[in-house]
Amino acid sequence: MLIKQISIFVENKPGRLSAVTKLLAENNIDIRALSVADTKDFGILRLIVNKPDETCEALKKAGWTVSLTNVIAIGITDAPGGLAGVVECLYAANISVEYMYAFISKSENQAYVILRVDNNDRAIEALAENNFTLLKASEVYDM
Repeated sequence: MLIKQISIFVENKPGRLSAVTKLLAENNIDIRALSVADTKDFGILRLIVNKPDETCEALKKAGWTVSLTNVIAIGITDAPGGLAGVVECLYAANISVEYMYAFISKSENQAYVILRVDNNDRAIEALAENNFTLLKASEVYDM
């Protein structure tokens, strides 16, 4: 139930995001979800892609600083309170959310969220016990 997330250290200057996305396009890599967090001098570009291992290889070969992190992808009801139930479940299981971001769903009434938590195994167990939809890697990569 774990999804491979790619994190790329990106200098905060013009053209850096363009260079990353161009490299992905040249390698026929499709972005499924992304998040950018920045400071004055640098940023972290987090990606969920259809081919994570190939993406890491291509980026490293091009000189980028890259790391792989296991995250959880869940499907939630796209309605008020959908995310609140997930966060309450994790809180009740004493699991801290380090960060999260959402991505677009192709189906109605469904939203998807990527979660980075302090304990993936416990989070997966708690979410499954509370009937939340955990996505398999293949489901996310093939979207």
